[in-house]
Amino acid sequence: MSDRQPVVVSCIELHHIRLPYVHPFETSFRRETHRESILVAVRGGDLIGWGECVAGSGPWYSAETMGTALHVMAGYLVPRLLEAGAVAAHDCERLFAPVRGHPMAKAALENAVWDLEAQQAGHSLQAALGGRGDRVAVGVSQGIEPSISELLDRVAAWIDEGYARVKLKIKPGWDVEPVAAVRDRWPDLALQVDANSAYVPEDTASLKELDHFGLLLIEQPFHHDDIVDHAALQAEMRTPICLDESIHSPLHAGWALKIRACRNMNIKVGRVGGLSAALRIHDMCREAGVPVWCGGMLETNVGRAANLALASLPNFTLPGDISASRRYYHEDVALPDFELNADSTVSVPQAPGLGVAVDRARLAAATLHAETFRTRN
Repeated sequence: MSDRQPVVVSCIELHHIRLPYVHPFETSFRRETHRESILVAVRGGDLIGWGECVAGSGPWYSAETMGTALHVMAGYLVPRLLEAGAVAAHDCERLFAPVRGHPMAKAALENAVWDLEAQQAGHSLQAALGGRGDRVAVGVSQGIEPSISELLDRVAAWIDEGYARVKLKIKPGWDVEPVAAVRDRWPDLALQVDANSAYVPEDTASLKELDHFGLLLIEQPFHHDDIVDHAALQAEMRTPICLDESIHSPLHAGWALKIRACRNMNIKVGRVGGLSAALRIHDMCREAGVPVWCGGMLETNVGRAANLALASLPNFTLPGDISASRRYYHEDVALPDFELNADSTVSVPQAPGLGVAVDRARLAAATLHAETFRTRN
């Protein structure tokens, strides 16, 4: 927006936190009972902007971990931000560019600057990003369960709660049968699946079996760095292929669009390096006629608020993985909690910045380690 002004950062806090899940969550590569993340507080004047690093405790989803993110932020990114003087959110990509990789660490700091800048201007983050509307369509992500009957019970619970779209995690040996069971019970349910890179091109015949179930999409079946084999798979399937882990940046998004490797794209702010990169990918896909949706990384309300603001942009036409706060955690570290509306949407915060406030007592209770960095004055 035209009245946004750069911010002068005087202090940065890094909080490594751990929160237990309400229910264990299993993907094709791991079953987890808790979530670790890093909350970043960036102070400018009397205001504090918050960001969330979504790297995992281990290198499962990506090469980044809590350990690498803390190391890179503390040793390289935080000093650059503190020494920059007046900085705008859009400057952060250039500022961090000498540090190769580490998009999740970069995104946490950049997103905190976006929050701080929007607060300073008196605008919501949604308005700063160019979003619109007071709510976005959402769905729920369902992990792998020990049995089909337990899976059906879990899906039934989500539908009873009001979720109109369900995403099932799949892997070889847990794909056609569970999908068939869910589709048989709920013929009209908006249903999609996510493989988290569990398949190889030799599994194409098995994946093509999923064409029979009227899925919204099949997310990231092949290798996390692959684009070319996904293009070949998309050419053979009726179901849209969606890329997730393969899209590390706007550059990767451009490659995927050029060779028609997917018919829609999952935009995760942490995975692509921050809100500025996410905005560019949104615009590229919109121009190419490829719809996008906002993926989740089991964020706290800090990350969830940023996702909601982003998902209100016009080309986010598919329901996002932005479930209600109680989907994952008994007690979040930021308030207010997000609730599921009756129409399977979640409301977008309209207060300045992210529109949520970190509860310092809850944050302290969840913190494993914290560091504070200040400018040298």
